[in-house]
This record gives sequence, structure tokens and C-alpha cells, in this order.
Amino acid sequence: MKRSYYCDGIRRRDLLHLGVAGTAACGLTLPGLLAAEQAQKSRSPNARDGMSLIIVFLQGGLSTIDTWDMKPDAPPEFRGEFNPIDTNVPGIQVCEHLPRLARQFDKFALVRSFTNPNSDHGPADHYLLTGYRPGPGFNGGLKPNNQKPAHGAVISRQLGPRGSVPPYVCLPKMHNSAGSSYLGSSAAPFVVDADPSAPGFTVPDLMPPVTVRADRLDSRRSLMNRINRFQKTTELAANRGALAMDTFQQKAFDLMTSEATRAAFEISAEPDGLRDEYGRHSLGQSCILARRLVEAGVRCVLIDHTNWDTHYSNFSVLKNDLLPHLDSAMSTLFRDLHERGLLEKTMVLVTGEFGRTPRINKDAGRDHWGPSTAIAIGGGGIRGGNVVGASDARAEKPATEPFGPEDLAATIYHVLGIDPQTLFHTAEGRPIPIVPGEGRVIQPLFS
Repeated sequence: MKRSYYCDGIRRRDLLHLGVAGTAACGLTLPGLLAAEQAQKSRSPNARDGMSLIIVFLQGGLSTIDTWDMKPDAPPEFRGEFNPIDTNVPGIQVCEHLPRLARQFDKFALVRSFTNPNSDHGPADHYLLTGYRPGPGFNGGLKPNNQKPAHGAVISRQLGPRGSVPPYVCLPKMHNSAGSSYLGSSAAPFVVDADPSAPGFTVPDLMPPVTVRADRLDSRRSLMNRINRFQKTTELAANRGALAMDTFQQKAFDLMTSEATRAAFEISAEPDGLRDEYGRHSLGQSCILARRLVEAGVRCVLIDHTNWDTHYSNFSVLKNDLLPHLDSAMSTLFRDLHERGLLEKTMVLVTGEFGRTPRINKDAGRDHWGPSTAIAIGGGGIRGGNVVGASDARAEKPATEPFGPEDLAATIYHVLGIDPQTLFHTAEGRPIPIVPGEGRVIQPLFS
């Protein structure tokens, strides 16, 4: 069989085998994690050290008119096939296909006057996950495509790691807009790159299994030395004045066998009954793993769940697939965090990049719709059972004060204890605030 080599003679198979222990392509390397530990002087002085964030990103765009913001009195071509049901908070209703979440509504809030002025996946993703509209030259197909750092990268840079676990984790894969941009690889996410619902789930190359012999681990060390020139360029650029790369590499091998790191990702340690409650599907098992990670000290977990892009058969797909998974995963996550005393210390955000068109299309689907959408958000001091704002009678636009991605960014940083007016500097020395000037905290969430 023909072997594939890169131009320097390293086999492609070996480079992929080395995985997170030796390359900084998209996510955080273990040396990068250690480099981040040296940047503690840049931590936000007002940081709430116990706080964490879980982002459940419903990639493709959740149909909020069929879930969080139903319009039962609208004409049939708008209101759709589903009916609202009461939640455990008097006067508030959600979709009938979210019965378990309805019973947990006292633990989270809805912002029904949310808006994203962009209705294209790539730019809307970037805007939602960074707080910044993409500028000229943006290419949504790149991974990462970040012109500005994602929320998780900012949190990673400002707060740093707690113990040996990474500060920022993406699962089950890396979202295109989850990168660190000019903050460099030390603020990039640690990417799980495996589905937690898969039988025998493990995190590729996080650590050598117990069956790996010492000579094979030494072989990996040798291979990492060979590709060191690639890593050194990115790491040193991001961490000027940090310790030498060989120091980080040496400590990385120690981390690969860290019991705390191993335990954080050991989803099989969870009781079968609880895993069943979350749901034996990708979203459910990603949520229980996210809970384990924040419990172990991870500051931000981004769950990237697809495919919510319901251009066709919107109601059938939601009813039979997407909403049952969302219902089991999110209802159990909110309850589980609450019962463990973690909800006050964990902000949970459930959102897509935009909503869906109020008018149903000819294929019984709904298309992209940024002008009016809704987000669910709870924990971290947010008042549960709360509804902020409203959309108009057909969910076409906000009817009350609108809130957008820059306001969401300001709110996230406020909860994490990071000053939204913090300035970062690009490699060229240009100052950039972590939140655009118009961004403000969504105060009604807390009152």
C-alpha cells in the first residue's frame, strides 16, 4: 500500500497518530496548555474563579417558532403543526415535544427578542460565537475561520487552566468558529474529536493507554521532536516570553498520564441509569461529558450538535429526531447540575446561529432566519423561569428591545467575571476590545 508523506518526509499516518500531543493545527496542544499556565499574569482581576460555561450550539439553526417562541394564534402557514404546553412556571409555554424541559423551566430563562442580522451559516456562526460580525475576507469554510477569538478562547486566555484539565474543550468535534484567532494556540480549544455516544468512547491521543509500552511512548517523543519546527513557530508566536518549548513538551508527556485528566473524560464511570436519562445519543452523552468536565475544572465546553438546518420536513425531523434528543439531554443537564450544586456556578447556553423562517416553505420546511430568534440560558446567577423580551405576532422581528450576539458576549463575560471592556492586542499591536462597543449585559436575565 502506498504511504503518504509530507514534504519533509514525515508520514501523514504518523502525524495523525501523534494527534493532540504533537500538533497545533486547530485545537490546543498539551504543550499549549502548559504554556497557558505561564500566562497567569494576564488573568482578569475580577474573575469568578469557580464559574464555568457550557455552550450547546445547535448548528444549522433551531426553529425557535416551533420550540421556545410559539405563535399558536398566527395563520397556519406560520404557526406550524405543533402545539404549546405549560411549563412548571405559570403563564409560560413551550413546545409539546419538549415535555421534560418544560418541567425544568424554573432553572433557565428565554430571550425571545434575540436577533442575528446575518442569515448565512458561516458569518452567523462567527458572530454568535465571538460577538463580532465577520469582516472583509471572511471564509466560513475554514477551520478555524475566526477573525476574532471565540468566547471559549477569551475565557481560556483570561482565566487559564484549573489544575491539569484544559480550560476550553470542544466536543464531539471542533466548530469552525471555535478558534482563538490572534490569541494563539495557547487559548485554542482542546478538541475531543470523538462522539461520546460511541461504544468504547475514548479521547484520541489524550494519553497512552495502559497497554502502550515505554518504547512506543519514546517513539512518539522522537516523532514529536521531528515535527517540532512546526509547533515551535505557532507556540512561540502565541506565548512570547514563555518557557522553552522543550519544557512544555516534557510536561505534556507527564500530563498524558494525569489521573485527573483521565478521570474527567471517563464517561463510562457514570451510572448507566443517568446516562440513559441524558439519552444514549450524541447530544445526550456530550452533555453528560460536559457536566463531568466542568465538575473537574474545565472553564468552557462547547458542544457542537448538528444538523438543525431543517429546510425540508421540518416538523417530522423535529418531532421524531431532534427535539426528543434536545429534551432528554437539556432537561437532565439542568436537573443534574442543580442537584449537584453546580448550576449556580455553571452558565448553560442553548442556541443555534439563527432561527428559521416564520413562513413554512413548499417543502414543509423552514429556511434561515436571523432577524428574529430566541436563546435559552440558565445558571451562573441567571433567574430561572424568566422570559426576556418578545417577538411580534408572527415571530418575524423583535417586538421589544432587541438583543444580539455582542450583548450575549458581554453577558457571558460578566458571569465569568471578565471585564467586557478588556482590550487584547493583535500581533501587530492593534488594540481590540473583547466585546464590540455596542455590546451590553442583558440585565433582565438577572432581575
